[in-house]
Amino acid sequence: MLIDLLDAEFSVLGHPILWREVVGNGFGLLSAIGGMRRVVWAWPVGIIGNALLFTVFLGGVFHTPQALDLYGQAGRQLMFIAVSVYGLVRWMRDSKRTGAAVLPRWGTARERTAMIVVAVLGTVVFAQLFGYLGSFGKWADAWIFTGSMLATFGMARGLTEFWLIWIAVDIVGVPLLIVAGFYPSAVLYLVYAAFVAWGFAVWFRVQNKNFGQKMAS
Repeated sequence: MLIDLLDAEFSVLGHPILWREVVGNGFGLLSAIGGMRRVVWAWPVGIIGNALLFTVFLGGVFHTPQALDLYGQAGRQLMFIAVSVYGLVRWMRDSKRTGAAVLPRWGTARERTAMIVVAVLGTVVFAQLFGYLGSFGKWADAWIFTGSMLATFGMARGLTEFWLIWIAVDIVGVPLLIVAGFYPSAVLYLVYAAFVAWGFAVWFRVQNKNFGQKMAS
């Protein structure tokens, strides 16, 4: 019964689509909304979506309609789960200490430099790894993996820049997913692009409000 539910499909314009890809992305969007609102439940909700999407992006292993292995996208789901555990613990701890799950701020010069170095080196290293494994679109896949890692870690630490990193991930991710045939995920990336701009504005406003309160005190 469970296997039947996981393998359930529907068709859009003749293209078979797994329901678990749609549901997994739905959990991802709900997690993003929780992240924008800075609530702790964003992390466990995201983990559920990550687990579902992990099976989707290993199409050759789990026999999805696309039958393509996007190792970067699949590995990204495992990375999300690991970083989400870190984010959940950090936000719960901060919530008990300050009353807020996270207080948005700009990254320091040191943090920004580290992010740039990781972005470049991570993309190069993972492109070679994913290419060796036979991943489809290794360079795009490598940047999506690296950028997603940086963005998720930035969210856990309350860095407002993480929204901007997501935009850069979406710009590369949409074409890759369309070419690979993962249409629900590509559509969600487009939705994310608009949502990310909104989320950035929300965090930026909260950040400025907190800064103004500190200056006033």
